[in-house]
Order: sequence, then C-alpha cells, then structure tokens
Amino acid sequence: MSVTVYTLRNCEVSDKAVAALRERGVDLEERRVDENADWWEEALDYAMAVPIIIWEDGRVELGWDGEHG
Repeated sequence: MSVTVYTLRNCEVSDKAVAALRERGVDLEERRVDENADWWEEALDYAMAVPIIIWEDGRVELGWDGEHG
C-alpha cells in the first residue's frame, strides 16, 4: 500500500504517524510542508494541520491517533 503523508519538521504527531506506518510496512512518501512550498500548497487543499495522510485509494485522514489505516 502506498500513501502520501504531509508532515512538519519537529511535529511529534507527524513523526509518530510516519514511524507507525513504516513499522506496519506501509510504502509512503513523506512530504515535509515546511521544506517545499509546492507541498505546502498541496497540503492546504486538505487541511491546515498535519499530519495529512492520503491513501492510495484516495481516502484522506487528518491527524494521527495510532489507529489509522
């Protein structure tokens, strides 16, 4: 399964989300919005807060509570 995860450097919730997804073997592309203006603009199409998880099937999940996916 491949997902895109919009994150922010120094965001503990983003770090937990990415780590947990990787532990589950999820193939992901992490896009740190504070490092790329285009990614920032893309993320704003979904929400004003990270993490934003875009699943391969198009589902969008906002935030992280450890139970996503």
